[in-house]
Amino acid sequence: MVKRIVISFLLLLAGCANGQDPSNVKQLERTIEKQQSAIEQLQEKNKQLQKENEQLKTEEKKISSSLLSVALDVVTALKNKDMNTLASYVHSTAGVRFSPYGHVDVQNDLQFSASQLPSLWASTQVYQWGVYDGSGDPIQFTFQDYFDRFVYDVDFANPHMIGNNVVVGTGNMINNIQQAYPNGSFIEFHFTGFDPQYSGMDWRSLRLVFEQENGQWKLVGIIHDEWTT
Repeated sequence: MVKRIVISFLLLLAGCANGQDPSNVKQLERTIEKQQSAIEQLQEKNKQLQKENEQLKTEEKKISSSLLSVALDVVTALKNKDMNTLASYVHSTAGVRFSPYGHVDVQNDLQFSASQLPSLWASTQVYQWGVYDGSGDPIQFTFQDYFDRFVYDVDFANPHMIGNNVVVGTGNMINNIQQAYPNGSFIEFHFTGFDPQYSGMDWRSLRLVFEQENGQWKLVGIIHDEWTT
């Protein structure tokens, strides 16, 4: 655009030097003015877009920071086996779904409401939580036994790595977190492994999935993951 103005200006000078019709010279002047106005409008629009982009980046950082903060509170509640605090973070209508492995079975994985969680810890009722990888045998536990094996089986409050909406632990099982929770965001607490002889095959992950409810992040999924056959 700038090059076009320069060319037009040179044409204007050339026209004057050659005694060109003054009306043509004025037409060139008007063209230059229009082009200059268009450039100024584009520059102003570009500044506005840059400002909006910076605002979006700032907002994304705030949202991401808020999500991580809530997830850290939840994993601390899990570490402390504090079901009352955990319940306060659970989505009021969706409840929270428990998945023993990385592939979420939206039809069969058990879901509980916030009001159910405190009493579950002391309950002796045995539930079927899914099936074991490899054998296909049913996973039958009380809530407390399931918690110790498929929720907080390692110290996830002090992980090797944390993924913010990024899957860190991967294995042979298909991870369908995005399909299972299309409106969700998640934080993953990951251990790369414990015993060197297993070369990382003993990794563990805990993914906490959240959705927005009245402007707040609320827990909707607790996904345990590990190496599978």
